[in-house]
Amino acid sequence: MAAELHVALVAADREVWSGQATLVVARTTSGDIGVMPGHQPLLGVLESGPVTIRTSEGGTVVVAVHGGFISFADNKLSLLAEVAELADEIDVQSTERELERAKAAGDAAAERRADVRLRTAAAR
Repeated sequence: MAAELHVALVAADREVWSGQATLVVARTTSGDIGVMPGHQPLLGVLESGPVTIRTSEGGTVVVAVHGGFISFADNKLSLLAEVAELADEIDVQSTERELERAKAAGDAAAERRADVRLRTAAAR
């Protein structure tokens, strides 16, 4: 079994992160999934949630992902997201205001997006 897997996380507008990893945890429509080297091939639908990547160098990359697909085969993991933001790119104060506006408007989808972004930012 290989000690690492190649990960490519791509959003509709850019490549968000690419590199070698030992573990990736993501939320799918079937629940949370952890993918390590040698995992069985899979294809799934991503739910909104943080994606955590444990890099081969021992670091951690956390990304807020809002919808998309996950695919794994031959130790290559592809995450194709509709929208994705690295934790370091998230403005916490602005997102807190978005969350309050979404709650006041009763917009459950916007509230969920803001919540995912805040949880991702907190994991920095």
